[in-house]
Amino acid sequence: MEFKHEPVLLKECIQALNINPNGIYVDGTLGGAGHSLEILKSLSENGKLIGIDKDEEALKAASERLKSYKNVIYIHGNHDNIQNILQELSIQEVDGILLDLGVSSYQLDERARGFSYMGDSPLDMRMDLSSSVTAKNIVNTYTEEKLANIIWKYGEEKFSKQIAKNICKYRENKEIETTKQLVEIIENSIPKSKQKEGHPAKRTFQAIRIEVNNEIKPLYQTIVNSINCLKQNGRLAVITFHSLEDRAVKNAMLDMQGKCTCPSDLPYCVCGAKSFGRIVNKKPITANEEEIIRNARSKSAKLRIFEKYVKEKK
Repeated sequence: MEFKHEPVLLKECIQALNINPNGIYVDGTLGGAGHSLEILKSLSENGKLIGIDKDEEALKAASERLKSYKNVIYIHGNHDNIQNILQELSIQEVDGILLDLGVSSYQLDERARGFSYMGDSPLDMRMDLSSSVTAKNIVNTYTEEKLANIIWKYGEEKFSKQIAKNICKYRENKEIETTKQLVEIIENSIPKSKQKEGHPAKRTFQAIRIEVNNEIKPLYQTIVNSINCLKQNGRLAVITFHSLEDRAVKNAMLDMQGKCTCPSDLPYCVCGAKSFGRIVNKKPITANEEEIIRNARSKSAKLRIFEKYVKEKK
C-alpha cells in the first residue's frame, strides 16, 4: 500500500515556521513528507531538513517522495530524543521544528498494523515495528485495573471498567488476537443506547494505541527539549489531535514562556522567573470549513506555535 498522508494545516504550519531559506529545520514526524515537501520548497540549497520518524516504512516512502532534494537527512528515531539526535549530527541549534502528532492515513488503513477498528486485523498498533510492545500484549497481559485506567485516562471512555472486565473475562478462555475480537468485546460492553456518537471502539482503540506507542508521558519534556534546541527567534510548531496531547503541549509552552510571580508593588523581579520565548498564538489554530470537508481528519487538529528567545526578567 502507498504511504499516503494529507498534511493537516499545511499553509498554517509553513507560515508558523517563518522559514529562513538558509536555515536548518526538523520534521520530527516525517510521515508521508507532506509538510516536509513544503518546507523544502522554501529552503535554498544551503538550507537543510532533518526528517525523523519511528516508522521505517514512512521513512522509506518519504525518501522516495523527496528524492529530488539533496539537503535532507533521514533519521529512524523518535522525536522524544531530538536533543540526542541533533548532537549525533553535530548540530547545536535549529531554526525550526515541526511535530504533527497524529497517526497517518496509511497506518490507519494498513490492515497488518491493527490501528483501525474497521475490518479484521492482527492486534498490533506499533508505529515502530522494532518495538516489542503490541496491542496484543497489552489486552492479554494487563490487569483489569490497569486496562480500565488506561482506557479511561487515554480514551476518556465512560465504560472503561466494563470494557476491561469483559476483556479479562474473554481472555480466560481464548487469547485476543485480532481487532475484530476486541471490537466485539467493546460493543458488548457499551449499552446500545450509548453507541450513537461515532464508533463505540474509537476511544478504546485510541487509548491502547497511546499506551503501545508511549505517546503522552514524554510529550511535555519533548516540547521543552525541542524549544531548547531552537536558535534565537527559532520556532516550534505542534499539531495535536486530542485533548491529552494538547494539554501537555500547552502546559509545556506556558512553562517555557514563564511568568513572574512577584507582587506588583515590587520595583523588580525577585522570584527568578525566566522566559525562553513566547507563545505566538494564544488560541490554537484550527482547520477552516473547507479543509474539514476535504480532510475529515483535520476537524480535531490544533496548531500551537512557540518562538524562542531567552530573556532574564529584571
